[in-house]
Amino acid sequence: MPHDMYLNNVKSVIRGLKDAYTELYEEVILEYDRVNLRIRIRFLSGYLLELNEAVILEAEQIKHLDYRYHFQDRENKLVFRYDNTPHFPDIGSFPHHKHLKDNVISSVKPSILGVIEEARMKAY
Repeated sequence: MPHDMYLNNVKSVIRGLKDAYTELYEEVILEYDRVNLRIRIRFLSGYLLELNEAVILEAEQIKHLDYRYHFQDRENKLVFRYDNTPHFPDIGSFPHHKHLKDNVISSVKPSILGVIEEARMKAY
């Protein structure tokens, strides 16, 4: 499949996490060049990272149709969430944005690997 390199890279980073385990890893191949990805990573500190992406391969490049990266603490309270749901049209990076505990800020779309690292750093 054309997206195998991308998916293998994500799996490799997740397998390398020493302070977390994978509760869910699901790839749904919708078409030859399209996949939906759902991942739940539980850190030993109790924090949870949920990663959801709909990606398509276009001109040999991965294009994200939709994404949501949600990170919460051990009490199920939001730490951060990146997404591109178009519900904050006044934000300069619309539709991309980042939810924080008490705010929503402008944000470019982060890489899934960058989000995993950001969550790992905040989980401890």
